[in-house]
Amino acid sequence: MFKILSNKELVPNIFEMVVEHPRLAAKAQPGHFVIVMPNESGERIPLTIADYDRQAGTITLVIMAIGTSTMKLVALKSGSDLYAIIGPLGVASELDDYGMAIMVAGGVGTAPVFPIARGLRAKNNRIISIQGARNKDLLFWTDKLAAVSDTHIITTDDGSAGRKGLVTEPLREILESESKNIGCVYMIGPAVMMKFCSQVVTPFGVKAVASLNSIMIDGTGMCGGCRVKIGKETKFTCVDGPEFDASQIDWDILLSRQKMYCDEEKCSLNKYKNAHEIL
Repeated sequence: MFKILSNKELVPNIFEMVVEHPRLAAKAQPGHFVIVMPNESGERIPLTIADYDRQAGTITLVIMAIGTSTMKLVALKSGSDLYAIIGPLGVASELDDYGMAIMVAGGVGTAPVFPIARGLRAKNNRIISIQGARNKDLLFWTDKLAAVSDTHIITTDDGSAGRKGLVTEPLREILESESKNIGCVYMIGPAVMMKFCSQVVTPFGVKAVASLNSIMIDGTGMCGGCRVKIGKETKFTCVDGPEFDASQIDWDILLSRQKMYCDEEKCSLNKYKNAHEIL
């Protein structure tokens, strides 16, 4: 069993969970993820390692409670145990000396962006981070991300914090003025956001990396559920990713596959809410 040391709601429906796991904390790198089970009969949930503390022997997970399994997970109290957790999984981020890197974080994507930005800054990169959300009430870890950034830009769809608009707008402006100096653009967030960020970056010839959140079951390359089309090849997000060249990703296939189980997910969620009297 793996003890939950803390579990708190950062913003509506987004939770920060700190888990005691010294061996995992010792091996974790930016870009890695874990598979978590809240209980013996629970679904396997892939979650990026948002932070880790090797000395304390802990990892931090940021969870959006959006379906039955994630609701079960965030309902666990501090002091209780996770039934299972396996990791670190996936290929760690390439933390090269690019000179300058742009980090684009959309919504809950702020969590996986943070350790990558921190790692790139440790490699002497100048970090420009663009953090977006629908409104100010959904922004979290702004101070943490700003602390590992040389420039930190906030955007909200409704203009309630930072500048009004989408993350693609400051991204385009920076590329137009600095493209020769930018070595890489990292983008993590909703797939549709990453698709349009990729379309902005590609004409400038700048390296673009996207971290994908495709449907996943075992996380070890056996089930094939997380397959994505990269260029002319089929790759598995769990063992070949989760990071890929954004310009080579078939975004339409990815978006389509993410909707495969929408009806089943809605049915499961309705049953769970009714059983627990959740509105």
